[in-house]
Amino acid sequence: MKILVVEDEIKLADYLNKGLAEEGFTVDVAHNGIDGLHLASEMDYDLIVLDGMLPGIDGLAVLAALRQTKQTPVLMLTARGQVEDRVKGLQCGADDYLVKPFAFSELVARLHVLLRRSGPSVAQAAPEATTLRLADLELDLIRRRATRAGQRIELTAKEFNLLSLLLRRQGEVLTRTELASQVWDMNFDSETNVVEVAIRRLRLKLDQPFEQHLLHTVRGMGYVLESRTT
Repeated sequence: MKILVVEDEIKLADYLNKGLAEEGFTVDVAHNGIDGLHLASEMDYDLIVLDGMLPGIDGLAVLAALRQTKQTPVLMLTARGQVEDRVKGLQCGADDYLVKPFAFSELVARLHVLLRRSGPSVAQAAPEATTLRLADLELDLIRRRATRAGQRIELTAKEFNLLSLLLRRQGEVLTRTELASQVWDMNFDSETNVVEVAIRRLRLKLDQPFEQHLLHTVRGMGYVLESRTT
């Protein structure tokens, strides 16, 4: 199951990311309303945990915009505990409402209730693909094996996770911040070059031996994995 967490409190977002991953969810994290709305609109999620008080666009505005195009189950997570606040959130389209501070076990229980309530279109969706492909590149998620044009590519654990993320979101430019958060589970530090080093090493293994390059740098933005015709 794939879940989006939109939460501006970094420590809480990291806590939810780790905890939900341990519960078996695939987790994406956004730290503001604009990024959250973009991900929620462009990607297909089984569930969304949405904070009500966000920088850029607040949670209610994100929810209202999302409901114009999608009916993904949304659990509002906020410090606002007054009855009128909960009612407003539910009226805007939230499926459930949980007030901070909360017990993680209750959050997980409520998410599973939402999954059951959403029916087979979400909770019983087709299983996620076990092999990711782009051009002649294949990534076997079960065996944790990468091949290109039939040739085995030896990857470290982090390189495998990095390539998996790039393949899942092929054609989409991913920033260094996103990569640092989702692959290294860390807040991006402009002083570190861990992302650049990992991308450089992955590119050497992935592209150097082949005529067609798949991993591209988008100057000033980030990196994208895609097949380009010259």
